[in-house]
Amino acid sequence: MMLKKLLVANRGEIAVRIIRAARDLGIATVAVHSAADTDALHVQLADEAVNIGPPAAKKSYLNMAAILAAAEATGADAIHPGYGFLAENAEFADAVAAAGLVFVGPSGDAIRLMGDKVSARSAAHAAGVPVVPGSSGRVAGIEEARHILIDTGFPVMIKAAAGGGGRGIRIANNLAEFEQAFPQAEAEALSAFGDGGLYMEKVIGRARHIEVQVLGDGSDAIHLFERECSLQRRRQKVWEEAPSAALSEGLRDRLCSSAVALARAVSYSGAGTVEYLYDDAADQFYFIEMNTRIQVEHPVTEMITGVDLVAEGLRIAGGEALRLKQRDIVPRGHAIEVRINAEDPARDFAPFPGKVGDLRLPGGPGVRFDSMLFQGYQVPPFYDSLLAKLVVHAETREAAITRLTRALTELSIEGMKTTKPLFLALAADETVRAGAVHTRWLEGWLSENADRLNDAQG
Repeated sequence: MMLKKLLVANRGEIAVRIIRAARDLGIATVAVHSAADTDALHVQLADEAVNIGPPAAKKSYLNMAAILAAAEATGADAIHPGYGFLAENAEFADAVAAAGLVFVGPSGDAIRLMGDKVSARSAAHAAGVPVVPGSSGRVAGIEEARHILIDTGFPVMIKAAAGGGGRGIRIANNLAEFEQAFPQAEAEALSAFGDGGLYMEKVIGRARHIEVQVLGDGSDAIHLFERECSLQRRRQKVWEEAPSAALSEGLRDRLCSSAVALARAVSYSGAGTVEYLYDDAADQFYFIEMNTRIQVEHPVTEMITGVDLVAEGLRIAGGEALRLKQRDIVPRGHAIEVRINAEDPARDFAPFPGKVGDLRLPGGPGVRFDSMLFQGYQVPPFYDSLLAKLVVHAETREAAITRLTRALTELSIEGMKTTKPLFLALAADETVRAGAVHTRWLEGWLSENADRLNDAQG
C-alpha cells in the first residue's frame, strides 16, 4: 500500500525536504502552517495548505487536534512529523494511528521505549550494546543518587529521563556541585517535559559524539554508517560529517552492528539514529540514546551513500519491506553539513530574524543547500532559528573542507546576520582540519575567538 496523500506536520526546511521527497514518489502533499507561515516556502510547494492556528507553536504546530482535523479535511492518509515539534511524541503517533492514518515513523510504543532515556539504556544493555556507567534506572531521589556516586565518581552527569535537546542536564565535579545541581536538573526536566525523572551517567572526558543511521521495517534493519557530531555548542550540534575520521574499520563495524542489533531488538520501523559517546583514549563507545525520527543532519549520510532516507521512510510507512540489503550500502567520499542559523555568533548567538534581501545560493559539484529561503521572505521570530543546511561532498575530508569554504564564500543572505562567519573560521582552524575535536572543544574555542567572530560580522 503506497501512500496517496501525505500531510507534513512541520515547517521550515524539513517540511520542504519531505514535500519534495513525497512528490518524487508521486504522493500528493498537504502543508499545515501557522498564521505566521502563510507565505512560507513549504506552503507554496505543497499541493494543498491548511492554516492550523496562531503563530505560537503550542497553538499550531503542537496542536494535535488541529493537525488531525486538517488531515481529515484534506483526505490525507498519512502524516510525517519531520523532526522537532511532535516528531517524538508517542501520544501523537498513537492518535494518528487511532484516526486510521499512517504515522511515518516508529510506533508509539517504540517511541515511548526509546524516548525514555532509562528504558532506552535498558533496551541497549539487553541487546548487548555498551552503555555509559551510571544508574541502572531512574534515580528515586537524591539519597539514592548519592549512593550511585560511589560507582560513577566525579565528574557525573545528571540527565532528564524524558525529552532531549540538552535540557534537564547538569554536570557536577564534586559533592557540593552535585547537591546544588540535582534539584536544578529535576526542576528543569519537570518544566520542559512534564516529567522530573532523572538518571545519572559518568562523564566521559574529551568524548566524541558519533551516531549511526539505521533504517528498519519492523522486522529487519540495516545501518547506513556513522556520522560524527562532536562540534557542539551547549550540547547542540552545529557541524556534522560522515564518516568519522576517528574510527578504525574494525571499530566502525562493531559500532554500526550494535546499532542494527538494537533496532532489530525493538522492532524499529522507519529512519532512526542511535547515538554514542566515543572515548578515543580508551577506544570504547557507549550508547547514550536513540532518536526515533529523521535527523537534522541526515543529508550527510545521503551524500555518502546515495540513499534518500526520507523516501525510504515513506516507502516503509506505505507498507513496503526494506528494499535495501546491508551489502547495498557502500559509502563513498566524505560529506560535511553546517547549520546556517539566523543568529549572531558575535553576540552569543542572539536570534536575528529579519527579511531576506538579496540572496545568492552556493552551487556546483558536490554542493547541496536545503533551505526554506527565498528573496523577500520574512523570517518569523517564533520558531527555531535554522534557515538552511549547507552540505558538501568530496572524495576526501580535506577536499570536503575546501569545498565547504568555497560554498560558504558563495553564500550571501542579505538582511540578517547568520552563523556563516563561524563556519568559515572553523573550516580554517587547524584542530578542526585535523579532526581532533571533542564535544566540549567548541565552547573553549568560542571563548577564545569572540573578537574574531565580531570582526567577521562587521
